[in-house]
Amino acid sequence: MTRAELERVRDWALQKLATGQEPPWAWYQYMKLRETLDAILAGMDAATPQTENSPQEAPRSGTRLRLVEATSSPDTAQRHQAGEPVRLPT
Repeated sequence: MTRAELERVRDWALQKLATGQEPPWAWYQYMKLRETLDAILAGMDAATPQTENSPQEAPRSGTRLRLVEATSSPDTAQRHQAGEPVRLPT
């Protein structure tokens, strides 16, 4: 749904709540709908892309990550001897 459609549904729910003629179970559902739509619309505001007036991320300086060569081989790892009991932490 678009923002305009969500706002239109929220306005409809607010009108239903304002009349005061809804049964308690319906009033509760309209209230949940309004709260949910408010949360969705707030999330949409938070997720909007940056504009020219928004603060930009500061440029990073310093060293960057680099790949390094492994110093050990999986073939050189110590293996557990079959006859030795496994020591567990206490």
